[in-house]
Amino acid sequence: MLVPLTRNALEEIIPPIATGSQYSFYWGKWPDLLQRLFISLIALVATWLLGILAGSGVDRSIKLIFDIIAGLYWLWGPVLWASVRNGKYRRYSYCGFWQGQVLDVFITEELVGEEQTVNKWGELVVIENRERRINIEVGDEEGFTAITQAPINRLYRVIKPGQIAEMLILSKTPELSRIDRITDVYFPQHNLWVGEYPYLRRDIFQEVSQELGGHSRYRSSKRGKNPIVRRRRK
Repeated sequence: MLVPLTRNALEEIIPPIATGSQYSFYWGKWPDLLQRLFISLIALVATWLLGILAGSGVDRSIKLIFDIIAGLYWLWGPVLWASVRNGKYRRYSYCGFWQGQVLDVFITEELVGEEQTVNKWGELVVIENRERRINIEVGDEEGFTAITQAPINRLYRVIKPGQIAEMLILSKTPELSRIDRITDVYFPQHNLWVGEYPYLRRDIFQEVSQELGGHSRYRSSKRGKNPIVRRRRK
């Protein structure tokens, strides 16, 4: 099932500014925090040097503002990068609420990074960092299929073939004839989300899901009355 949504619905479901879950995603782990702290330190040194080079011609209040911005990058950086990522999806003009079912669940090992080091003989060695990930293939009666991937989590054990899956799809065509992007996937029977990144305002998406038929009980007679549903072009 694919139901076209309005542009306003897209802008509400994918926010311009980072949500709490998106901020947590980009906050990362200790290495990520240390990297941002290092960048903040470098930025502070840069603003200090620029202040010296500019001499007394720089307004102290302006310099203070730049110092604060540079020094707090470690704190506001996740907001910036999450908002940039959201913006890439918000550029699409058309979206739809998609509902199908799980076709398959399988595990793979994916390359997530590489490190270069030197062994005791002075030879350059490339170390591959691999991570086991869950892959969930979903599809519908129209023949559309997609695979979403995420790091393994014990909560995902409850996902089985045949269960209902829902997500937002994005397209450049008003008829949604070509799917350009998909978001994280929602499994309503478990109130569980799976995906690489939490693109959606989950509370709003769940409201849309309930309005469009309470998980697979959508009735076409609602289309003309629902303000979030966009009529397909004939």
